[in-house]
Amino acid sequence: MTTNRLLNRETHRGVPVRSANLREHLESPRTQAALRIQQGMLTSARDYLVHRGFVELLPPIIGPVTDPGARGAKQVDVDFYGHRYKLMTSAILYKQASLTAFDKLFYIAPNIRLESPESASTSRHLAEFHQIDVEIAGATRDQAMRVAEDLVVHVLRDVIVSRSSHLAALGRNCDRLARAVAGPFGRYTHTAAVEHLHELGHDQHHGTEIDWQAESLISQANERPFFITEYPKGSRGFYDRENCEQPGVLQSFDLLAPEGYGELCSGSERENEYSKIVTRIRETGENPSKYGWYVDLAREGIPPSAGFGLGLERFTRYVAGLHSVWQASAYPKVPGVASP
Repeated sequence: MTTNRLLNRETHRGVPVRSANLREHLESPRTQAALRIQQGMLTSARDYLVHRGFVELLPPIIGPVTDPGARGAKQVDVDFYGHRYKLMTSAILYKQASLTAFDKLFYIAPNIRLESPESASTSRHLAEFHQIDVEIAGATRDQAMRVAEDLVVHVLRDVIVSRSSHLAALGRNCDRLARAVAGPFGRYTHTAAVEHLHELGHDQHHGTEIDWQAESLISQANERPFFITEYPKGSRGFYDRENCEQPGVLQSFDLLAPEGYGELCSGSERENEYSKIVTRIRETGENPSKYGWYVDLAREGIPPSAGFGLGLERFTRYVAGLHSVWQASAYPKVPGVASP
């Protein structure tokens, strides 16, 4: 079967059809090239982080609680010896806990988020995905942003050389990728991004996350990756630190890819003071006792920090020039689609 015929069978508006054959997906030259590129990206990311003093830890997969700030995606409950535990939507709470042992750490972390079936049409969502999760004790938001930018630049430059044949097989323009990291990444505040989106004719609300369509629009308007900073309080998790000089504004950021690929990475300076964590949890309408082990740890003291999670499949999609994020996974779990 030719590659084009295979892709036609695999894809329906960027989403694998229910009857798609797993063997065909794995045997597809496109899949194999994308996964070879992803392998190179992981090798390069580990090289960058380890040589800068980061310790790689193995992340937890289940726990009594997980990240509550995952844009409304449903959590998955499991029976853990008679206790109601969660599959991890994000390892953020455990990253903060791990700072009691290591000052600089990272995970290659699996995450499960039951996104709405409608999110499959964005070409950027999976129900099961991985993140390059980084946390740095004592760091500011801007320092974490610098690590994220340097990491992306390092990986892109490395993969352009080490995986050039696989990029060429996918028709990816390496010169365009090289130009994307030829200069510093841009920055918008959330307020400036919203105003720009209004100029583009998109009705983005000032008090919320940048929505999926808006991310694509603003991403298409940029030639290099860029950051959006200073999200409004209430749009993110309780662990994002509020700016003491700008009440209602968080010390947070997103990193977006150009060419319409949208968000790659989210991060922030973290809240570490016990009283503020408890207050922020209550402000979200939850009982702090639900986060018992984490709250107890905060009471005893956890270091101030900043960090981020960089979506591996989304990053691969951008680097490889793929239509949909599911094409960057050997065993894709698309929202709303039952699959192996």
